Amino acid sequence: MPDYLDDLRLAHVLADAADAATMDRFKALDLKVETKPDMTPVSEADKAAEELIRGQLQRARPRDAILGEEYGIEGTGPRRWVIDPIDGTKNYVRGVPVWATLISLMEAGEGGYQPVVGVVSAPALGRRWWAAKGHGAFTGRSLSSASRLKVSRVSKMSDASFAYSSLTGWEDQGRLGGFLDLTREVWRTRAYGDFWPYMMVAEGAVDICAEPELSLWDMAATAIVVTEAGGTFTGLDGRPGPHSGNAAASNGLLHDELLGYLNERY
Repeated sequence: MPDYLDDLRLAHVLADAADAATMDRFKALDLKVETKPDMTPVSEADKAAEELIRGQLQRARPRDAILGEEYGIEGTGPRRWVIDPIDGTKNYVRGVPVWATLISLMEAGEGGYQPVVGVVSAPALGRRWWAAKGHGAFTGRSLSSASRLKVSRVSKMSDASFAYSSLTGWEDQGRLGGFLDLTREVWRTRAYGDFWPYMMVAEGAVDICAEPELSLWDMAATAIVVTEAGGTFTGLDGRPGPHSGNAAASNGLLHDELLGYLNERY
C-alpha cells in the first residue's frame, strides 16, 4: 500500500501558502464579496486561495486531477485533489475566526474515489489537523510537532456531546423531528459549525455530529481525519465516506444510534 507521506507533506505546503493568503485578507475592510448562483457568498480570498493551491499542484503533481469549490474539475485520472479554499466563508466575511482551508487527496478504488490524505487548516484559530491513510490522524503546528488524535469512548447518548452547524436544512428534508429528539436525549449540544465539529469528534472533545447538506469538498478532508482517529464517517444513509451529500460522524460507538435518530421520521 502506498504510504502517501509525500502527498501529506505537499498538502501541508499547500496549506501554508493558503493560510498566508487568507490571513492577509481576513478582516480587510476592502474585502470583495460576491453572491454565487446558489446564493452563498464567495470572497476574493476564496478565489485567490484556490488559484494558489491549483497553481502549486499543477507544478508538483501535473498528472493529478483537481476538484475545487470555486473552479470545478480539471484533469482526469486515478488521483484527485479536492479543495475547499475557505470552508466557512460566511464566518470569514464577518470576521468570525471559525473557517479553514480543506485539502484532500482522493484515489480511485472499490466504491469510487476515497480520501487518502486530508489537511484541515484553521489559521485564525491557530489550529491544524491532518491524516494519511494507514498512518493515523494528528494535530499540531507541523508534521514534526504534533499529537495523535483519538476519538472518545463515550457509549451512551445521555453522556454524549452533539455538535452541528445550524437547524437549516433538517426541516427541508423532513428530519427535524428526529434531530430535535436527538438534542433532547444527549448531554450537550453546541452549534460550532462547518469543519470544526468533525475535528472535535476526531479529538474526542465531541462525540457525534451531523449536517443535512454538504458537498464533496466540505467532507473529503474531514472524513479521513475522523476515520484515521478511530471514528466513523458516513452519509445519513449510512454509506461510508464523503459521497452522500450529507454527513454523520461519531466515535463509532454511537453511530448506529445517531443515524437512527436522524432517519427516525424520514
